[in-house]
Amino acid sequence: MTSTILIHPGLFNSGEGHWQTLWEGMLPGAHRVQQRDWEKPAREEWVSALDNAIRNAPGAVLLAAHSLGCATTAWWAETHGGVPHASKVKGALLVAPPDVERNDFPGFVTGFAPMPRRPLPFKAIVVASNDDPWCALAKAKAWAQAWGAHFHELGARGHINAESGLGDWPQGRDWLHSLAD
Repeated sequence: MTSTILIHPGLFNSGEGHWQTLWEGMLPGAHRVQQRDWEKPAREEWVSALDNAIRNAPGAVLLAAHSLGCATTAWWAETHGGVPHASKVKGALLVAPPDVERNDFPGFVTGFAPMPRRPLPFKAIVVASNDDPWCALAKAKAWAQAWGAHFHELGARGHINAESGLGDWPQGRDWLHSLAD
């Protein structure tokens, strides 16, 4: 099955060398969800942009979210999971979800806490590292369980971004493509 792959970065977007940016350039049908403001995310605006991208995507959709993109995906499922075009989403790879409930989470990021905990209406895989500075491993595992997602611990890879040294991350691509089956 050919799917549109919607890549949804987190805070500040994903720059050069980030696996999401590399995937966007190499995977057929991959498109970045564009946010108006990558510097001061507001949940309703980010969820609306994701919803528009899903609505306008041709055919089936796979989501490849990183960091705050994971929280956006969970909120989209919470608020839009029952709309007709929601059935286009076949699966989501949710990488390094941030703990939006932390007291020290950036105050300019608004509306993402608390993290939704209902089961997602599509297949999902959560990937986390055991030394992510933005989310404790136990919290990421708890969200995966609440969402009905498979969970993979990636070891000590920080926030699973460009600094993690994953390059174009073949294992992540395999997990993403497994969601289309």
